[in-house]
Amino acid sequence: MAEQIEILNSDAHRNLAMHPLAGPHPHMVQIVVTEVTRAAACCPVVLAKSPETGRFALVALFGFQPGEVLVEGAEAGNAAFLPLDLQRQGFFTADDNIAIDLAHPRFAPGGTVPLFDAMGGPSDEMRVVQRAIGHLMGTAAQTEQFIAMLVEERLIEPVDISLSFDDGQTIALNGLYSVSGEALSALEDATIIRLFRQGWLQAALAIHGSLQQVGILARRRNERLAGGWN
Repeated sequence: MAEQIEILNSDAHRNLAMHPLAGPHPHMVQIVVTEVTRAAACCPVVLAKSPETGRFALVALFGFQPGEVLVEGAEAGNAAFLPLDLQRQGFFTADDNIAIDLAHPRFAPGGTVPLFDAMGGPSDEMRVVQRAIGHLMGTAAQTEQFIAMLVEERLIEPVDISLSFDDGQTIALNGLYSVSGEALSALEDATIIRLFRQGWLQAALAIHGSLQQVGILARRRNERLAGGWN
């Protein structure tokens, strides 16, 4: 469906309502560096390389393949971590304004969440969207700097994980990268102190440690196959 972009206006869109989430929860969501530690508490956080640009992006994995969501509560929008990119679905920036895509599924008929209150001000839910957009815009450069640091310090390594499930299926996590624990341990003391003060050491450690979440998601997938978890 073609996009239908309009600048958000409290008069023109006074009666517009949205859905809390637009369609199924994706299995992979791009995040910013300030989201890493919260994301790592419930799902693997990895780096994915764009096939077009070759540049890395931070990604939270909610499942192992498209159409699969294994993080508890995510499909209902009640997971412990809700990415900013999902919070602002259907909303974009246009210079100094917020724009909306009226063709986006978030604005499909049947939406129950108002954008504006009776006085024409942003609803509480719309303020959440505004904060999400502001945070994404405000941390984009910081995220790029963090990734550039990982590359410069040679902390990035390919993820080599192959998972076998009770239904006989094998899933390999190809084309994804993580932070090397060995490379972190080899950093000079001065570098460790600098990264710690920047808050980047914590994020790098969280990415490395979040690979433990792979086993948790794999167990949930097997439980779902056995009918013991939804």
